[in-house]
Amino acid sequence: MLMLQVTNLVKVYQTDKIAVTALKGVSFNIETGSFVSIMGPSGSGKSTLMNILGCLDTPTEGQYFLDGVDVSRMTEKELARIRNIKIGFVFQAFNLLPRITCLRNVELPMIYAGVKEKERKRRAMEALEKVGLANRAHHLPSEISGGQRQRVAIARALVNNPSIIMADEPTGNLDSRSGEEIMGIFQELNREGVTIILVTHEPEIAKHTQRILYFRDGKLKDDQTISEPLKAKDILAKLPLVEDGAL
Repeated sequence: MLMLQVTNLVKVYQTDKIAVTALKGVSFNIETGSFVSIMGPSGSGKSTLMNILGCLDTPTEGQYFLDGVDVSRMTEKELARIRNIKIGFVFQAFNLLPRITCLRNVELPMIYAGVKEKERKRRAMEALEKVGLANRAHHLPSEISGGQRQRVAIARALVNNPSIIMADEPTGNLDSRSGEEIMGIFQELNREGVTIILVTHEPEIAKHTQRILYFRDGKLKDDQTISEPLKAKDILAKLPLVEDGAL
């Protein structure tokens, strides 16, 4: 079953008298339950594409169907509703609020969605348990490691039970072991049926996914299927342990 269908996407940014075309007629499909990585050099269009797939922006031309619904020309209010229901976001910089606890950070999407306090706390704790951080629920982000902060960000992305997770360079600020731990969580979520789309500049990270879309100069240049993705748990077994909670 198709989750995403992209047809002849074009994105043009107009600045003063200069028009910059970031995407040039991009087409591809992504099936439900896939784990796909998007790669390309700076300026290749991958971030622009991620913004469109995540309903943070709309194309200048072309169509984007999400679960069979054309979201290409939706209003900002309509796109916000789609994001809240269907999509969870994970970013390189974690985007956690520094003065509130991990638990409260995870609760934030549910506050915006109007979920009652008791239900928010229950779901937030379940999400933290899922990423192995229930024992850090009442810590501030500054009191945990970078890898743990990214796990909190993943928990936050999960609390509204999205069908898709969009991850933009989620291992970019992490050491090798923490990066593998994050990829292990993504692989487990994917086994549970979550569709994951990940932007990365690291070939070894992309090899953990089932498919790699390579972009250059605003065009899809290659579409590679990975027959045997790297397994994070196997790589973690070979890496040295680090002290839990080390900054």
